[in-house]
Amino acid sequence: MQAFTELDGLVVPIDRANVDTDQIIPKQYLKSIHRTGFGPNLFDDWRYLDRGDPGQDRANRQLNTEFVLNQERYGGAQILLARENFGCGSSREHAPWALLDFGIRGIVAPSFADIFYNNCLKNGILPVVLDADLIAQWFADVDATPGYRLRIDLAAQTVTPPHGPAVAFDIDAFKKDCLFNGLDDIDLTLRHADQIRDYEARRRDEVPWLFAGDAG
Repeated sequence: MQAFTELDGLVVPIDRANVDTDQIIPKQYLKSIHRTGFGPNLFDDWRYLDRGDPGQDRANRQLNTEFVLNQERYGGAQILLARENFGCGSSREHAPWALLDFGIRGIVAPSFADIFYNNCLKNGILPVVLDADLIAQWFADVDATPGYRLRIDLAAQTVTPPHGPAVAFDIDAFKKDCLFNGLDDIDLTLRHADQIRDYEARRRDEVPWLFAGDAG
């Protein structure tokens, strides 16, 4: 997993509450178990005027030019500004995969669905919960200011706007450490590789009949 330490990124606003995971990445794209390749289909039903299917050539699709992800001013955005209950709905891990593949590394919202929040942290995206009134002000600032950026500092647990003081946010200490060091569940397990090998060797000695058919 890619570590997250500090990010100074262009902000793209998704000004809708209760954005669910089927809107983030529609169900027809969930057949793939690879973590990459979902970026072109992020918010697919909103980005395009036609229905998309896996493997379809994006060049032949009809773009919705009114949708923010298709607007030139938000090209290359790395921080998504959202409203309440972002990521609700089914618990598909493809949702953070699609966001990450598009280039989103941080999401700032008043609240997140719990499973989506944790899936983001386990895939290298930092979800930040801040006050709804402050985020409403930032939505207005983003609309009025092309090129609006935020700086997120995970170590300090702050988000800093272009003009104004840094704003503190909370995050679980263990989850912060994992994201800061780029450790997913597999990485955490591999930290104990020596103990795992010792256990396996000991079990072979204690109950050899369990391994009688093991050629290794």
